[in-house]
Amino acid sequence: MSVMVPTPTSALNIPATPSAIKATVPGAYVDLRNSGWAQQYLPDLMEKEAEVFGNRTISGFLAQVGAEEAMAADQVVWSEQGRLHVSASGTIDASEGVITAANHAVRVNDTVVLNQAAGTLKCLVTAVGVNTATPPVATFTVAPYTQADMETGTTFVDGPVTGFVFGSEHKKGSALPASGYGGLEPSFASLTNKPAIIKDLYEVSGSDASAIGWIEVSGEEGQNGYLWYLKGSGDTMARFTDYCEMTCIEGELTASGAGTASKLGDLSGTEGLFAAIKARGTVADEGFASPTESLNTMDALLKRFDTQGSIEENMMFLNRETSLAIDDMLASLNGATQGNNLVGTSFGLFDNSADMALNLGFTGFRRGSYDFYKSDWKYLNDATLRGAFTDITGVIAPAGTSNVYDQIMGKNMKRPFLHVRYRASQTESRKMKTWITGSVGATTSQLDAMEVNYLSERCLVTQGANNFVLMTK
Repeated sequence: MSVMVPTPTSALNIPATPSAIKATVPGAYVDLRNSGWAQQYLPDLMEKEAEVFGNRTISGFLAQVGAEEAMAADQVVWSEQGRLHVSASGTIDASEGVITAANHAVRVNDTVVLNQAAGTLKCLVTAVGVNTATPPVATFTVAPYTQADMETGTTFVDGPVTGFVFGSEHKKGSALPASGYGGLEPSFASLTNKPAIIKDLYEVSGSDASAIGWIEVSGEEGQNGYLWYLKGSGDTMARFTDYCEMTCIEGELTASGAGTASKLGDLSGTEGLFAAIKARGTVADEGFASPTESLNTMDALLKRFDTQGSIEENMMFLNRETSLAIDDMLASLNGATQGNNLVGTSFGLFDNSADMALNLGFTGFRRGSYDFYKSDWKYLNDATLRGAFTDITGVIAPAGTSNVYDQIMGKNMKRPFLHVRYRASQTESRKMKTWITGSVGATTSQLDAMEVNYLSERCLVTQGANNFVLMTK
């Protein structure tokens, strides 16, 4: 710090002397920068931070549609039920009535409905076996009830065919065939996911920590008021919380192959929501260019829902463009709408309260036997995240819970379709860990700085992914 000798106002060279009052007089000016200030008054260090981006955090999606649960193992394993009824698809040799269908469960004397472009035929299964291919593929032979063969009347041709079993027929007093007719074991899918370890760090040197500069803030993590360097810590915490959620949404399992594993340092990855829907759910090409096209797209999705779990209540999380397109579709229905809510929507998910749904940012409509609750998803609109891309425009997630068999706990559990599993035990919880090291405050290391450490170990369990829709362009 230096004392400035001002230009004399008279012939005398007057030294700097303190002033009795807070006033900017030439004889009492202290230069804090050694080179002089460009303005008359000292700057006000208690400026309020301008919130030019509003609330910047995107977390909250999983909190709305899922739940959280602790786990103690390196992976979570769960089972999902298979289809109840038997269906098959393959290729038919129409002249012989032989259908080649890998891993089919059709049995001798089953009655089936077969379909091709020409129409449908009701048939009896007369034999099952395998063909002579390498490796062999399962086959079954059919005979139609209503015509002499597959090429007469309703003409079947060589090529793809689909069908399903609708019953069986046996002769009076006959025994079951010695082969080709066995008990049907219920099918199920055993699924697994692994948690990912997520870390972050905020650091401020000891010198900067001692140079207190205050700023009035209102951050996403509730750090309202006047703070100095800990403002950066609050921003790091908000960003880390977003990383935890985005890992559960965007995560990918490591592809098989030694080369890939070695390049990733043997990290296994974790299956996020988008990956689960792409693997086991519905990926829909978006069609919302006009109200008519939007309505056709919704109707096509309803048909898909009918073939899956038929979950009555569903939540739509959309980007701005798709949300507005659906608003235009609803508005085009004229008298059938009341403020973006189709007449007949029950709002059962929100205790049958439309006000509650609106307060949570949802608007509802009903189409067919399905209720939809629509909300903008900030993650798809943020210019530094998915808002910079156009490939994913929304997600449709079922509301409510599903029954699954937990292989670790050994019993059926009722859980939300989406829930986050985090590592925890009686002595250690890795759901969201934060600890401080360094020389600031309680000295814990030789590092002349304060380090705020963040860690979480978690994964997402997507149950019943067949009921989810990933909307794409």
